[in-house]
Amino acid sequence: MMSLPLVDLALVLLVALIFILGSGIWIAVAIGIVGYIAMILSTSVPVGSVLATTVWSASASWTLAALPLFIWMGEILFRTRLSEEMFRGLSPWLQWLPGRLVHVNVIGCGIFAAVSGSSAATCATIGKISLPELEKRGYDPGLSLGSLAGSGTLGLLIPPSIPMVVYAVTANVSVLQVFLAGFLPGLLVMVLYSGYIMGWSLLNPSKVPPRDPPLPFREKLRQSTRLIPCLVLILAVFFALVLGFATATECAAWGVSGSLILAWWSGTLTRKTFFESVMSATRLTCMIMFILAGAAFATAAMAYTGIPAALAEWVKGQNLTPSMLALYLSVMYIILGCLIDGISMIVLTAVVVLPMVQQAGLDLIWFGIYLVIHVEMAQITPPVGFNLFVLQNMSGKDTMTVAKAAFPFFILLLVSVFIITEFPQIALFLPRLAFPTG
Repeated sequence: MMSLPLVDLALVLLVALIFILGSGIWIAVAIGIVGYIAMILSTSVPVGSVLATTVWSASASWTLAALPLFIWMGEILFRTRLSEEMFRGLSPWLQWLPGRLVHVNVIGCGIFAAVSGSSAATCATIGKISLPELEKRGYDPGLSLGSLAGSGTLGLLIPPSIPMVVYAVTANVSVLQVFLAGFLPGLLVMVLYSGYIMGWSLLNPSKVPPRDPPLPFREKLRQSTRLIPCLVLILAVFFALVLGFATATECAAWGVSGSLILAWWSGTLTRKTFFESVMSATRLTCMIMFILAGAAFATAAMAYTGIPAALAEWVKGQNLTPSMLALYLSVMYIILGCLIDGISMIVLTAVVVLPMVQQAGLDLIWFGIYLVIHVEMAQITPPVGFNLFVLQNMSGKDTMTVAKAAFPFFILLLVSVFIITEFPQIALFLPRLAFPTG
């Protein structure tokens, strides 16, 4: 065992992480290697025993059982005609708003986000119908693409959310409370998006096509009836969470059952789509679990180095206000979002950031929402923003064109971070309502 000063050790580990990630090695393996180096340089404790214990304890979690179920639920619904039904069901009611049918992207993604934990699935599901329809009607391509890129990220913020499950396990907090904390910030982001679309449309009236011929009220209701099963599923899961009738894992099981019924009802549940949904959910679950296992080992290794505790003490000594710490962390997460994916952002930084956050007196449930919004930003920032790749393939535009269209919505996500930082009760109201501390 070598013994290095903490600053030198931290620099060695940071350089090692950057080098290993740059070599193209899987992120899970890279994190594990850095954990191994940390243990070799800081302690004589047997690495094998720590590796076995931490990987097993991180994987054998009842909370994590919700992860594959929520992923599978989204994969099932991704293969249904839900996007077509949403467009037809929502469009008659949105014609009077400035921006008209562009709001379908925001509201449709918000609805699908409530039954899918994936940003890419949300973006692709709504986009496969809305983009061709908006283009055919003459809507501005930049606004259509940007609103869809931004709204697709709602799949991460409105529960069920895959990054929320990962964060809850990593931070050792209630996944149910993190879920509840995401609803009101999700609505806030939707209001900001729709507000921007209305403002842009009022400033550019020549770029907004005329409204479709008005429909009788009865016809509007008839076209919206296909949304009822999906809305019933959303409300059932929501009230089960809020009223404490079921845990997050149990709600995930209900959601899978409901999505299978919806797929059967829409006529899209075939042997092929069922098998495809299972295999896709299995691949994504294995990837996330592998990353979590590597992160668990790295977290244990970092505890032996003493770096997280030293950083927490440093933050305490700086007398930073919670708002200032949140500002510094925002800069860090925005930069990281340009380089790595959201799940990796969470697990890579948790071991160092969480002690600092606790030392500053920030609520860990609130911080989960703060962090997930930054993961949303990462979905629409080049060069690795996944929603940009999805829309590039769907629209035929290059990535930078899509990124330019999405930039105003990136700014709106920054605004939402500022709002929930100044008014944390937006995120904490529902968790405190469902789980009163006093």
